[in-house]
Amino acid sequence: MLRLTEPPPATIFRRVSEAEERPAPPLAGADDWERHWDSYAESNARNPAQAYRRKLVFDLLELGPGPESVRLLELGCGQGELVRELAASYPNVELAGLDLSATGVALASRKVPRGRFVQCDMTKPVTPPAGLAGWATHAVCTEVLEHVDDPAALLRNVRPFFAPGCRLVITVPGGPMSAFDRHIGHRRHFTIEELRRMIESAGLRVELAGGAGFPFFNLYRLVVVARGDALIRDVDVAGAGGLGWAPRAAMRGFDWLFRWNRPATKRGWQLVARAAEPA
Repeated sequence: MLRLTEPPPATIFRRVSEAEERPAPPLAGADDWERHWDSYAESNARNPAQAYRRKLVFDLLELGPGPESVRLLELGCGQGELVRELAASYPNVELAGLDLSATGVALASRKVPRGRFVQCDMTKPVTPPAGLAGWATHAVCTEVLEHVDDPAALLRNVRPFFAPGCRLVITVPGGPMSAFDRHIGHRRHFTIEELRRMIESAGLRVELAGGAGFPFFNLYRLVVVARGDALIRDVDVAGAGGLGWAPRAAMRGFDWLFRWNRPATKRGWQLVARAAEPA
Protein backbone atom coordinates (compact mmCIF):
# COMPACT_ATOMS: atom_id res chain seq x y z
CA MET A 1 0.00 0.00 0.00
CA LEU A 2 1.82 3.21 -0.84
CA ARG A 3 4.34 5.37 -2.38
CA LEU A 4 2.59 6.27 -5.58
CA THR A 5 2.60 9.88 -4.44
CA GLU A 6 3.58 11.18 -7.85
CA PRO A 7 5.05 9.83 -11.08
CA PRO A 8 8.11 11.25 -12.81
CA PRO A 9 7.38 14.28 -15.06
CA ALA A 10 6.15 13.18 -18.51
CA THR A 11 5.97 9.65 -17.09
CA ILE A 12 5.58 6.53 -19.19
CA PHE A 13 5.26 3.40 -17.07
CA ARG A 14 6.30 -0.19 -17.85
CA ARG A 15 4.45 -3.10 -16.32
CA VAL A 16 6.19 -5.70 -14.19
CA SER A 17 7.34 -8.62 -16.35
CA GLU A 18 4.87 -11.43 -17.01
CA ALA A 19 7.59 -13.76 -15.75
CA GLU A 20 7.38 -12.31 -12.22
CA GLU A 21 6.09 -14.75 -9.64
CA ARG A 22 2.35 -14.34 -9.15
CA PRO A 23 1.51 -13.29 -5.57
CA ALA A 24 -1.13 -14.66 -3.24
CA PRO A 25 -4.69 -13.32 -3.69
CA PRO A 26 -5.01 -9.74 -2.43
CA LEU A 27 -6.73 -8.75 0.78
CA ALA A 28 -9.94 -6.83 0.30
CA GLY A 29 -9.52 -3.05 0.25
CA ALA A 30 -10.91 0.13 -1.24
CA ASP A 31 -7.82 0.73 -3.40
CA ASP A 32 -6.44 -1.68 -6.00
CA TRP A 33 -2.86 -1.96 -4.72
CA GLU A 34 -2.19 -5.13 -6.73
CA ARG A 35 -2.82 -3.21 -9.97
CA HIS A 36 -0.80 -0.24 -8.69
CA TRP A 37 2.31 -2.32 -8.08
CA ASP A 38 1.84 -4.47 -11.18
CA SER A 39 1.73 -1.30 -13.27
CA TYR A 40 4.02 1.16 -11.51
CA ALA A 41 6.79 -0.84 -9.82
CA GLU A 42 9.70 0.13 -12.10
CA SER A 43 8.79 3.78 -12.55
CA ASN A 44 8.30 4.16 -8.81
CA ALA A 45 11.80 2.81 -8.21
CA ARG A 46 13.23 5.37 -10.70
CA ASN A 47 11.27 8.30 -9.27
CA PRO A 48 13.72 11.00 -8.04
CA ALA A 49 11.26 12.03 -5.33
CA GLN A 50 11.57 8.56 -3.81
CA ALA A 51 15.35 8.81 -3.64
CA TYR A 52 15.00 12.23 -2.01
CA ARG A 53 12.57 10.88 0.59
CA ARG A 54 14.84 7.95 1.37
CA LYS A 55 17.67 10.39 2.12
CA LEU A 56 15.40 12.33 4.48
CA VAL A 57 14.37 9.09 6.20
CA PHE A 58 17.98 7.94 6.63
CA ASP A 59 18.91 11.29 8.16
CA LEU A 60 16.02 11.18 10.64
CA LEU A 61 16.65 7.57 11.67
CA GLU A 62 20.14 8.58 12.85
CA LEU A 63 21.35 4.98 12.86
CA GLY A 64 25.02 5.94 12.76
CA PRO A 65 27.87 3.68 11.59
CA GLY A 66 27.52 -0.03 12.34
CA PRO A 67 24.38 0.13 14.50
CA GLU A 68 23.84 -2.79 16.88
CA SER A 69 20.56 -4.31 18.07
CA VAL A 70 18.44 -2.34 15.58
CA ARG A 71 15.20 -3.96 14.43
CA LEU A 72 13.51 -1.82 11.77
CA LEU A 73 9.91 -2.19 10.60
CA GLU A 74 8.58 -0.43 7.49
CA LEU A 75 4.86 0.31 7.56
CA GLY A 76 3.64 0.08 3.99
CA CYS A 77 6.85 -1.35 2.55
CA GLY A 78 5.55 -1.32 -1.03
CA GLN A 79 7.99 -3.05 -3.34
CA GLY A 80 10.87 -2.85 -0.85
CA GLU A 81 13.06 -0.08 -2.28
CA LEU A 82 13.72 1.57 1.08
CA VAL A 83 14.28 -1.74 2.87
CA ARG A 84 16.71 -2.84 0.14
CA GLU A 85 18.74 0.34 0.58
CA LEU A 86 18.74 -0.10 4.35
CA ALA A 87 19.89 -3.70 3.97
CA ALA A 88 22.80 -2.62 1.76
CA SER A 89 23.83 0.25 4.04
CA TYR A 90 23.38 -1.55 7.38
CA PRO A 91 24.08 -5.30 7.14
CA ASN A 92 23.59 -5.73 10.91
CA VAL A 93 20.07 -4.25 11.02
CA GLU A 94 17.17 -6.70 11.24
CA LEU A 95 14.40 -5.78 8.80
CA ALA A 96 10.68 -6.40 8.45
CA GLY A 97 7.83 -4.84 6.49
CA LEU A 98 4.03 -4.70 6.43
CA ASP A 99 1.90 -3.99 3.39
CA LEU A 100 -1.66 -4.49 2.16
CA SER A 101 -0.46 -5.51 -1.31
CA ALA A 102 0.51 -9.13 -1.95
CA THR A 103 2.39 -7.94 -5.05
CA GLY A 104 4.39 -5.45 -2.98
CA VAL A 105 5.20 -8.08 -0.33
CA ALA A 106 6.33 -10.55 -3.02
CA LEU A 107 8.59 -7.94 -4.66
CA ALA A 108 10.07 -6.85 -1.33
CA SER A 109 10.74 -10.45 -0.30
CA ARG A 110 12.70 -11.11 -3.49
CA LYS A 111 14.73 -7.92 -3.12
CA VAL A 112 15.57 -8.47 0.57
CA PRO A 113 15.56 -12.23 1.26
CA ARG A 114 16.81 -11.75 4.82
CA GLY A 115 13.84 -9.51 5.70
CA ARG A 116 10.45 -10.63 6.93
CA PHE A 117 7.48 -9.21 5.03
CA VAL A 118 3.86 -9.66 6.04
CA GLN A 119 0.68 -8.89 4.12
CA CYS A 120 -1.86 -7.22 6.41
CA ASP A 121 -4.47 -4.46 6.53
CA MET A 122 -3.12 -1.84 8.91
CA THR A 123 -6.36 0.14 8.83
CA LYS A 124 -7.81 -2.53 11.16
CA PRO A 125 -6.57 -3.74 14.56
CA VAL A 126 -3.56 -5.97 13.96
CA THR A 127 -2.28 -8.89 16.03
CA PRO A 128 1.45 -9.19 15.29
CA PRO A 129 2.53 -12.63 14.07
CA ALA A 130 4.86 -14.73 16.20
CA GLY A 131 8.12 -12.95 16.94
CA LEU A 132 7.02 -9.45 15.90
CA ALA A 133 5.07 -8.27 18.96
CA GLY A 134 7.03 -5.42 20.56
CA TRP A 135 9.79 -6.16 18.06
CA ALA A 136 10.64 -2.85 16.34
CA THR A 137 13.21 -0.51 17.84
CA HIS A 138 12.84 1.71 14.75
CA ALA A 139 10.02 2.12 12.23
CA VAL A 140 9.36 4.02 9.00
CA CYS A 141 6.02 5.09 7.51
CA THR A 142 6.66 6.99 4.30
CA GLU A 143 3.91 8.20 1.91
CA VAL A 144 1.23 5.95 3.44
CA LEU A 145 -0.97 8.03 5.72
CA GLU A 146 -2.39 10.21 2.93
CA HIS A 147 -3.96 7.05 1.45
CA VAL A 148 -6.18 6.15 4.41
CA ASP A 149 -9.34 7.66 5.85
CA ASP A 150 -8.11 7.59 9.46
CA PRO A 151 -4.30 7.87 9.57
CA ALA A 152 -4.20 8.17 13.38
CA ALA A 153 -6.07 4.85 13.66
CA LEU A 154 -3.50 3.20 11.38
CA LEU A 155 -0.68 4.32 13.68
CA ARG A 156 -2.57 3.11 16.74
CA ASN A 157 -3.19 -0.25 15.08
CA VAL A 158 0.52 -0.91 14.46
CA ARG A 159 1.79 0.14 17.87
CA PRO A 160 1.73 -3.50 19.13
CA PHE A 161 4.75 -4.03 16.83
CA PHE A 162 6.75 -1.27 18.58
CA ALA A 163 9.20 -1.80 21.41
CA PRO A 164 9.14 0.83 24.19
CA GLY A 165 10.94 3.93 22.93
CA CYS A 166 10.67 2.82 19.26
CA ARG A 167 11.68 5.67 16.95
CA LEU A 168 9.19 6.23 14.10
CA VAL A 169 10.02 8.34 11.02
CA ILE A 170 7.05 9.56 8.95
CA THR A 171 6.79 11.34 5.60
CA VAL A 172 3.56 12.65 4.07
CA PRO A 173 2.81 15.07 1.22
CA GLY A 174 1.98 18.72 1.78
CA GLY A 175 1.02 21.36 -0.75
CA PRO A 176 -1.67 21.11 -3.44
CA MET A 177 -3.16 17.80 -4.53
CA SER A 178 -2.89 16.83 -8.21
CA ALA A 179 -5.33 14.91 -10.38
CA PHE A 180 -2.89 11.99 -10.29
CA ASP A 181 -2.83 12.10 -6.48
CA ARG A 182 -6.59 11.66 -6.44
CA HIS A 183 -6.37 8.96 -9.11
CA ILE A 184 -4.12 6.83 -6.89
CA GLY A 185 -6.20 7.32 -3.77
CA HIS A 186 -4.88 10.30 -1.82
CA ARG A 187 -7.51 11.27 0.73
CA ARG A 188 -5.70 14.40 1.88
CA HIS A 189 -2.45 16.33 2.07
CA PHE A 190 -1.21 17.66 5.40
CA THR A 191 0.04 20.82 7.03
CA ILE A 192 2.81 20.60 9.62
CA GLU A 193 0.38 21.20 12.48
CA GLU A 194 -2.09 18.63 11.15
CA LEU A 195 0.73 16.09 10.95
CA ARG A 196 1.78 16.83 14.54
CA ARG A 197 -1.78 16.57 15.89
CA MET A 198 -2.41 13.31 14.04
CA ILE A 199 0.69 11.68 15.52
CA GLU A 200 -0.19 12.86 19.03
CA SER A 201 -3.75 11.56 18.70
CA ALA A 202 -2.29 8.12 17.95
CA GLY A 203 -0.64 8.17 21.38
CA LEU A 204 2.91 8.75 20.15
CA ARG A 205 5.32 11.43 21.33
CA VAL A 206 6.33 13.93 18.62
CA GLU A 207 10.05 14.73 18.58
CA LEU A 208 9.98 16.93 15.48
CA ALA A 209 7.68 17.84 12.59
CA GLY A 210 8.45 20.11 9.66
CA GLY A 211 8.82 20.60 5.92
CA ALA A 212 11.59 19.88 3.43
CA GLY A 213 12.29 20.23 -0.27
CA PHE A 214 12.04 23.94 -1.03
CA PRO A 215 12.36 25.04 -3.77
CA PHE A 216 12.93 22.19 -6.24
CA PHE A 217 10.71 19.51 -4.71
CA ASN A 218 7.91 22.08 -4.77
CA LEU A 219 8.69 22.78 -8.43
CA TYR A 220 8.54 19.05 -9.17
CA ARG A 221 5.13 18.82 -7.53
CA LEU A 222 3.90 21.82 -9.53
CA VAL A 223 4.87 19.99 -12.73
CA VAL A 224 2.72 17.04 -11.65
CA VAL A 225 -0.19 19.33 -10.71
CA ALA A 226 0.06 21.21 -14.03
CA ARG A 227 -0.19 17.98 -16.05
CA GLY A 228 -3.67 17.39 -14.59
CA ASP A 229 -5.78 14.68 -16.17
CA ALA A 230 -3.34 14.44 -19.10
CA LEU A 231 -0.87 12.65 -16.85
CA ILE A 232 -3.47 10.02 -15.94
CA ARG A 233 -4.21 9.44 -19.63
CA ASP A 234 -0.48 9.10 -20.39
CA VAL A 235 -0.10 6.50 -17.65
CA ASP A 236 -3.12 4.51 -18.80
CA VAL A 237 -2.11 4.57 -22.48
CA ALA A 238 1.59 3.81 -21.99
CA GLY A 239 1.36 1.32 -19.12
CA ALA A 240 3.06 -1.44 -21.12
CA GLY A 241 5.83 0.70 -22.64
CA GLY A 242 9.34 1.58 -21.53
CA LEU A 243 10.54 4.93 -20.25
CA GLY A 244 11.41 7.21 -23.16
CA TRP A 245 14.30 9.65 -23.34
CA ALA A 246 12.23 12.69 -22.28
CA PRO A 247 11.02 11.32 -18.91
CA ARG A 248 14.46 9.81 -18.26
CA ALA A 249 16.09 13.19 -18.86
CA ALA A 250 13.51 14.93 -16.66
CA MET A 251 14.15 12.46 -13.84
CA ARG A 252 17.91 12.94 -14.07
CA GLY A 253 17.44 16.71 -14.07
CA PHE A 254 15.25 16.72 -10.97
CA ASP A 255 17.51 14.21 -9.25
CA TRP A 256 20.36 16.72 -9.66
CA LEU A 257 18.24 19.70 -8.61
CA PHE A 258 17.06 17.92 -5.46
CA ARG A 259 20.62 18.12 -4.12
CA TRP A 260 20.00 21.84 -3.59
CA ASN A 261 16.72 21.49 -1.72
CA ARG A 262 16.58 22.95 1.76
CA PRO A 263 16.24 20.04 4.21
CA ALA A 264 14.30 21.99 6.85
CA THR A 265 11.86 24.75 5.89
CA LYS A 266 8.20 25.44 6.57
CA ARG A 267 7.79 26.20 2.86
CA GLY A 268 8.76 22.68 1.72
CA TRP A 269 5.93 20.49 0.47
CA GLN A 270 7.57 17.26 1.59
CA LEU A 271 6.54 16.92 5.23
CA VAL A 272 8.56 14.85 7.69
CA ALA A 273 8.23 13.92 11.33
CA ARG A 274 9.93 11.82 13.96
CA ALA A 275 7.98 10.32 16.84
CA ALA A 276 8.56 7.80 19.60
CA GLU A 277 6.59 5.07 21.33
CA PRO A 278 6.31 6.08 25.01
CA ALA A 279 8.65 4.06 27.20
